[in-house]
Amino acid sequence: MPRIGMEGERRKTLIDATISAIHDRGFFEVTLAEIARRAGVSSGLALHYFGSKDQLLAATMRHMLKDLQDGIRDELKRAHTPRARVSAIIAGNFSAEQFRDATIAAWLAFYVQSRSHAGNRRLLQIYARRLASNLAHNLKSFMAAPAARKVAEGTASMIDGVWIRQSLREGKTDRLAAIAMVEEYVETQIAIHRATALTPPQP
Repeated sequence: MPRIGMEGERRKTLIDATISAIHDRGFFEVTLAEIARRAGVSSGLALHYFGSKDQLLAATMRHMLKDLQDGIRDELKRAHTPRARVSAIIAGNFSAEQFRDATIAAWLAFYVQSRSHAGNRRLLQIYARRLASNLAHNLKSFMAAPAARKVAEGTASMIDGVWIRQSLREGKTDRLAAIAMVEEYVETQIAIHRATALTPPQP
């Protein structure tokens, strides 16, 4: 009789093996047989759990998104002010887990692949909207709602851009430098809007 929880463990092992294989071989080169071999299971068992390579890849992307969202939620638990919550969202996007070489490779591959895969593109769009919405909600404490939405989009774009630049740099990624760069943008925008609010209108 299989041990209770064995299926969940094997699914997780196959997802981890998928991330590793994408890192080593590339998104389009990796095969289900190779992933199964890395996970220490048969190709038949991998098919039993996921149905196909495409379904395994989709499950891997959902798993990575959940890990990212869980990391942000953990950061938010320790944040008790709107400004601290903005910082928590930023820090969650640059967690140590997200900056592992294998995770970086998988994210970049999924972003490229989403251009031709409607399901994965939809998942990324949902996450992007949620990120911008959460940032805007907290930024409204420092500026009017339209400005908060604009700065939230700018912050989300900074997160994506800085993340990609960090992921492509030579040598070890620097998550603290990445966080500091995005934080500087947020602080600058808050200061600009605060100054604008305090400046009396010109006659």
